[in-house]
Amino acid sequence: MVGVNPRPKSLKGDYMKKFKNSKITLFIVFLLPTCLVFSTFILYPIFSTFINSFFDWSGLSANKTFIGLTNYINLFQDSSFKATLVNNLYVIITSVLFQIPLGLVLALVIVKNNVRNKLLSIIYFLPYLLSTMAVGLVWTLFYDPYFGVVNNALKWIGVENWQITWLADPKTALIAVLIVVVWFYAPFYMVILRAALVGVPKSLYEAADIDGASKTQQFFKITLPTIKPTLVTSSILSIVGSLKSFDIFYIMTNGGPGTSTELVGTYMYKQAFVNYKMGYASSIAFVMFLITLLVSVFVKTFNRRRGQA
Repeated sequence: MVGVNPRPKSLKGDYMKKFKNSKITLFIVFLLPTCLVFSTFILYPIFSTFINSFFDWSGLSANKTFIGLTNYINLFQDSSFKATLVNNLYVIITSVLFQIPLGLVLALVIVKNNVRNKLLSIIYFLPYLLSTMAVGLVWTLFYDPYFGVVNNALKWIGVENWQITWLADPKTALIAVLIVVVWFYAPFYMVILRAALVGVPKSLYEAADIDGASKTQQFFKITLPTIKPTLVTSSILSIVGSLKSFDIFYIMTNGGPGTSTELVGTYMYKQAFVNYKMGYASSIAFVMFLITLLVSVFVKTFNRRRGQA
């Protein structure tokens, strides 16, 4: 009818529509739960560890004595802590130079999608499916100086002079554990790098074949440059994981003999739960966090600048 105003819109409906479309709603629905989880399990432990590092605290009672920077001063004068940093450096070097290349070799072997490679991929990935507890115990038995597989194999091939107490000798203990670490984690990088290899366009290889490029040339000119971002990501994961290494080393050697296989993680654990120096252990944990953060930022920045160069 002429002259009749249309039915007014519901104010409540307009308010609800604006609320649904607002940024606050998006934050509450999508970001707030993630922020709460991140703050509870990541930010709060980091902040709490930092605060505890300024106290002399056993961790067993509520009594804390504020001592300022004493824990950090003692930490950087601690020769055992310096030894753990060197050992962690060896783990990082081994991880980057052996884990990732071995993972790449395994990925190249199984990159083609056929029944044989599917079976091989399952076999190769089996070590990573085992628990670190089982891996540590089994390899400790392998390294047994009297009944272990390693020394018996050396005897069988006629090199009995090479038989040693692998995990009891400070000269070989770290090498023995690093072999296990490489064997255990290489399948993880195999999966990541195989996914990257599958994503390389086949047209690039076809064009290279037409131009007469060899398989070696194709690998260095096509494969490696194409999967470089994945290699960088794998390197960062490897470095950060090496800095946080704990379980296999603790199970196989408990950081011994002496400090030959002691890592920052195992040393921190002993200070907290064996020596009951929770404040001192907190300073170790926070220093390890800072080192991990700085190394990750450095690697990302370095590779970003190289990519822009």
